[in-house]
Amino acid sequence: MAGRFTPAEGRYAGKDAAERRDERRGRFREAGLELFGVEPGYRGTRLGDLCKAAGLSSRQFYEEYRTLEDLLADLHLYVNDAAGKAVASVLPEVQGMSTTEMLPVLVHAYVKGACGDLRHARIAYVEVVGVSPRMDLQRLERRAVWVELINRLAAEAVERGEIPPGNYRISAAAIIGAINGLMHDWVVGWVDATLDEVADELVHMVLGRYKIAE
Repeated sequence: MAGRFTPAEGRYAGKDAAERRDERRGRFREAGLELFGVEPGYRGTRLGDLCKAAGLSSRQFYEEYRTLEDLLADLHLYVNDAAGKAVASVLPEVQGMSTTEMLPVLVHAYVKGACGDLRHARIAYVEVVGVSPRMDLQRLERRAVWVELINRLAAEAVERGEIPPGNYRISAAAIIGAINGLMHDWVVGWVDATLDEVADELVHMVLGRYKIAE
């Protein structure tokens, strides 16, 4: 009978347990994006409000997460992955480019991937700040991934003779810190600019640090 659970098959409504779990997580994530990333924000969200927005029960929530912070951590990784995928999607087209040509493409891809959905930007740059030592560590671990990418790009530019040798890991850490600060201020409305203007400013800053003429 359609829609009935069949123990032998482990299916309900045509979906197995893994598919049902993916669907539940997707609904909690979407509800989290709306509540954490718009209003009332992570700190103002109650479990009951989240479950209502997801159309699921608190029992189902606890089957997926222990706390609302677990969902926030999950979403932080999710939005970081979205930015990473945006950058990865343009890597094939920058192969063979000089650093001057490559950087604007990569920076614009990152900014649009990270902030094209304002909910993503608010979670990544505002809502996760100061939540707990655990979230601070996760933020630092994700920032380290971006630092390594920037440092690798600098090393490749050195090999091509486009920039002089130097300790560009420090520069990469400074750039990521500046990006996080600027994005935070943009999300909360302290910086009045379009995303393209933000990306252009970041390009100028990076090229200036590496002393590459535009």
